[in-house]
Amino acid sequence: MRVGVTREQRAGERRVAATPETVQQLTALGLDVVVEKGAGDESGYSDAAYKEAGATIAAKLALGALDVLVHVRPLSPATAKALKKGAVTIGLASPSTELPTVAALAAGKVTAFALELIPRISRAQSMDALSSQALVAGYRAVIEAVMRYPRFFPLYMTAAGTIPPAKVLVLGAGVAGLQAIGTAKRLGARVSANDIRAASADEVRSMGGTFINLDLDTAAEGTGGYAKELAEDRAKRQRDLLAPHVAASDILITTAAIPGRAAPLLVTTYMVKGMRAGSVVIDLAAESGGNVEGVVAGADTPVAVDGGTVTLVGLQDAPSAIPSDASRLYAKNVANLLAIMTADGTVSPDYSDEVVAGACLTRDGTVVHEPTANALAQSKPAPTKKPASAAKPATRKPATGKKPVTTKKGAK
Repeated sequence: MRVGVTREQRAGERRVAATPETVQQLTALGLDVVVEKGAGDESGYSDAAYKEAGATIAAKLALGALDVLVHVRPLSPATAKALKKGAVTIGLASPSTELPTVAALAAGKVTAFALELIPRISRAQSMDALSSQALVAGYRAVIEAVMRYPRFFPLYMTAAGTIPPAKVLVLGAGVAGLQAIGTAKRLGARVSANDIRAASADEVRSMGGTFINLDLDTAAEGTGGYAKELAEDRAKRQRDLLAPHVAASDILITTAAIPGRAAPLLVTTYMVKGMRAGSVVIDLAAESGGNVEGVVAGADTPVAVDGGTVTLVGLQDAPSAIPSDASRLYAKNVANLLAIMTADGTVSPDYSDEVVAGACLTRDGTVVHEPTANALAQSKPAPTKKPASAAKPATRKPATGKKPVTTKKGAK
């Protein structure tokens, strides 16, 4: 069976869905791998390296001839329509925001697997692309902060005086948040963190951070290890309790996200204005609406404060900023998922496997992921009723040889 590796088309995307290492893994399974020319250039993987690993290099992928297509970013509707019936796709699909593509995949009877839907269970950790890419994003968030912060991160004691360490506050202690905590600590900063999930306290401490307990007195553990969205009154209390901690920090990194929903608002402009001049705010959730009021995805936004400005950074395509290692991790996620669906050189998904079934988005012309199916149904416009036609004038049956006589409705 033929597996195609596409060159990503979205602006800013530098990752690739397969590396020479995973090409060897896939060819060992009996699959033929075709890599689009230049697919790995942005990630540092040359066409020659892919060829040496056993892949065929194609100037352009013949989409209609592929049995499997692996990708990073969600496919376009046009690409989905070009695939043959029964083809399999594996990649990030963003189903809640890419409904036209989902509809095209279902209409073309393409079997699509969305890596966002991989179940959060131990056996599926090697296929969990959200976690692998969040690790890269958390690291990158700290590096972006260091480049913009006008002071040192670590403590320095010199003959000319003592320089205090930077104070870093991380909101959200998932994979990205924990990686940000660890990276900031390694750079010498004093790090504190908060997450509404009480279970995250030990994880924060294990990375060397100080956990801030806001005592919200509410259950916040969602399914799959994610936090669930707080009610508005609880969310407001959370912001009120966070305000003094935000004001005391030099670097604020926010990572809170809820799958399939807009990012929760954690920090208001009023809270940002309490920070001192030169402080930096990195919002990793900017692409889904942002945790910080006023943040713009892909841009730096200055907020005026006494003595200068605070910089809001809407981090976009964070994993793509470290494309080689991000691709190394992502490609292994893709190859490991494809491996459990392959036997004797044939890709044949076993839907009794909870990982395979959980990751499936479309199958046999149907959107099998219920929340996406519901969203797609709601997005379709309701059928319009035809307006009632105007009443036609009544016509008397004519006498023989005479023209019809038209009367007004109600006439005697």
